[in-house]
Amino acid sequence: MNRPDIWGMDVFLDTFRLVFPSLLILIAVYLMMSNYFDNEDKRRKAEYRAHNQRQALPLRLQAYERLALFLERISPSSLLVRVKSGSMTNGEYLVLLQKAIRDEFEHNLSQQIYISDEVWEYVVTAKSAMVSLLNTVSAQLEPGATGADLSRALLNAAMEMKQLPTQAALKHLKAEVADEF
Repeated sequence: MNRPDIWGMDVFLDTFRLVFPSLLILIAVYLMMSNYFDNEDKRRKAEYRAHNQRQALPLRLQAYERLALFLERISPSSLLVRVKSGSMTNGEYLVLLQKAIRDEFEHNLSQQIYISDEVWEYVVTAKSAMVSLLNTVSAQLEPGATGADLSRALLNAAMEMKQLPTQAALKHLKAEVADEF
């Protein structure tokens, strides 16, 4: 009676001796292949990111350049040279200057996707501050003031300011460019 039990145990041990090393090899191969494919996937993703960064770099630099130009164009000295007052009244010239700033801003809206949110906030704040400066200076003029009066008053107000909002935004823009590149 004991003989069949021993024979069954021998079969089990023989099977175990054959299957166990195969299972160990199978597990080792699986772990190695899994690790290989994970590393390969990480490598491909890194290459893809590097490729995208190489392609995005010129676009980002162009965005920084365009926003720097925008900030320069809406500064009082540049704005007043580009937008002539002619024989306009204070109110007419104010509307024309506001439109010039708004148009410049709208032209550069898409650049925000290439820069940090912080710098974009500085750009938006600079634009708003320049419009506010225009409104404040215009409101302080006499009722019969001309566009030329507004132009002179704006230049005087800009010279009295310690730092124009456009200069502060440009400073942050340049700092981000220096940090990025």
